[in-house]
Amino acid sequence: MSIRVLVADDHSAVRAGIALILDGADDIEVVGEAGDGEQAVAMARQMRPDVVLMDVRMPRLDGISATRELAGVADVLILTTFDLDEYVFGALRAGAAGFLLKNTDAESLIEAVRLVARGDGLISPGVTRRLISAFAEQVPPRRESAGDPESLTPREREVLACIGRGLSNAEIAKELDMAEATTKTHVSRVLNKLGLKSRVQAAIYYSEGA
Repeated sequence: MSIRVLVADDHSAVRAGIALILDGADDIEVVGEAGDGEQAVAMARQMRPDVVLMDVRMPRLDGISATRELAGVADVLILTTFDLDEYVFGALRAGAAGFLLKNTDAESLIEAVRLVARGDGLISPGVTRRLISAFAEQVPPRRESAGDPESLTPREREVLACIGRGLSNAEIAKELDMAEATTKTHVSRVLNKLGLKSRVQAAIYYSEGA
């Protein structure tokens, strides 16, 4: 089954370029293109894509607000021009699965969509350390924004530790000797129990000493 993707960007040439790249992959189908945040939200709710590629700066409704509205509807992968764009921090808090720079090469873009569709998080490799450091400084204290870590089972704590190390679901499954589907279930439970919206938030939570 193909990964269904919605591309949201206010520049038509950028949208067309991204769509051309993604449609070149056998397992990805671009089901729609949105020119602003409001249109992206409306189309995503109607089409139910697996992944929304979301620009940050768009008219009518910005990418942060659109991402917040799409929580539970589709996984959002932010595309930004700036490697430490202040708006990206807000998007991650809103529940984005991660972000890439717009100068990412075609192969990496395709693989990023596949990773997010599988339930993994992603941050552009060139800025991972700086982003997490800057983001962690800006998020509210963990105890005020997240659930009780004591609610996690021993297995869920192991899964959280793996997320904190940046492992994908497949890598966690291999390390903990579980089926990948079981791993995905554990990841969802960890996020739900801790009141977190994404793996990126979980990784930051763990780095703060969970």
